[in-house]
Amino acid sequence: MKLFTLTLFLVSWMSCYLIVGVVADLGTAASYDPPYLPTRCNGYKQGEFQSRGYFVAASDGLWDNGASCGRRYRLRCLNGRRNPCRGRSIVVEVVDVCKSDPCPATFLLSNKAFDEISRFPDAKINIEFQQI
Repeated sequence: MKLFTLTLFLVSWMSCYLIVGVVADLGTAASYDPPYLPTRCNGYKQGEFQSRGYFVAASDGLWDNGASCGRRYRLRCLNGRRNPCRGRSIVVEVVDVCKSDPCPATFLLSNKAFDEISRFPDAKINIEFQQI
């Protein structure tokens, strides 16, 4: 009975770990400089998203032919060169597609958003992200 209880506990714990472990995706982030307008997402005018400052341009893989416009993601810096992470998470909104080919990161963050999670504005960081 004791062995059964221990086995049940271990299986339950491992199941919870696996479920929690797949909630977030991994990617990279970098910052991009203004001008932020015009964007490829219709309806985003200066002031509506720019006043908050937490917005991103998505890479082709997340762009989904424009279906990602307005999607919100929770981002958290994991690591990078010279320990750039501030230890915070932020919520950002997709307002554009990465215009570089190839895109240098999964997300290009506005300067304000990037400064919130990274100590170095020119860094490329590893992130975890989750659509909310």
